[in-house]
Amino acid sequence: MWSQGIERILPKSIKRLLLNIPKTKLDTIQEIRLRIYQPLEICLANTSVFLSNIGITADLSNAYKVTKEDCNQLLQAISNHSMYAIEDQLRQGYVTISGGHRVGIVGKVVADGGHIRTIQNISSFNIRVAKQITGVATKLMPELYDSVRKQPYHTLIVSPPQCGKTTLLRDIIREFSRGNERLSIPSYKIAVVDERSELAGSIQGVTQADLGPRTDVLDACPKAEGMMLLIRSMSPQIIAVDEIGSKADANAVDEVLHAGVSIITTAHAFNLEELMGRPIMNEMIQKKVFDRYIVLSNRPEVGTITGIYDKNRMKLSMRRAWIG
Repeated sequence: MWSQGIERILPKSIKRLLLNIPKTKLDTIQEIRLRIYQPLEICLANTSVFLSNIGITADLSNAYKVTKEDCNQLLQAISNHSMYAIEDQLRQGYVTISGGHRVGIVGKVVADGGHIRTIQNISSFNIRVAKQITGVATKLMPELYDSVRKQPYHTLIVSPPQCGKTTLLRDIIREFSRGNERLSIPSYKIAVVDERSELAGSIQGVTQADLGPRTDVLDACPKAEGMMLLIRSMSPQIIAVDEIGSKADANAVDEVLHAGVSIITTAHAFNLEELMGRPIMNEMIQKKVFDRYIVLSNRPEVGTITGIYDKNRMKLSMRRAWIG
């Protein structure tokens, strides 16, 4: 059950509040946000609400106010009562917990030489609920596989935040790793650079998400360095990473392609036009690095595919929703 890892860390007072939410709403929770002395916020699929002692409310005066004790209990739970154990993750601003859920943290930053050393006096938490939805990529697979050359297309998923790009990327990885006999797609060796521990949700080296039987995960490693490392060490046929955009990322993708390895990745943007407004991404598009572009939005619902495009940015498919 997706909520088990989260229930373990929540303060008792907040667990009780969640019991008052109808299951239909509970299953759509994407984030639980705690801000000290502020109303407890729950982000659902297409809206945000606040919680009171009797359930969901739009009235801030009746909403439950997060206490300092709530924040202390949550911090102790995610650190297993050892702040030293999560020191490295604190520098990144989040902690990954069992189940692959990620807890974002903000407070007072302690810097050393221009680099974040740790975060103290933590005042806000954002519990991001990890939900793996298997099968969402199945119908797309024929458009992501070159049946003539017998290899996956270099693919870029383009999406604004919280529109399902990581969910889709995760399932594409699973599909290629397993292979699909019905579609005549073989299984592939896949290497994943999971810089933010979000794709696999690894805990002590054990992946919490199903990325398939032939997938190797390099956890908490910067994307550019990780791609180079995996080419040298794991002989992958596909490399998958989330959220590229820097010059170093672009150079690493070039090396992946020169090594004869397929690349599947994502980028933040509302559409291809916005993406082309960024010099580094525009250069990659003009060079026709990617064979396929999948563009997502949240209208009419999260995970709606607004278009699939080829390397020339010609549309290949009509609008469809892949998450019900």
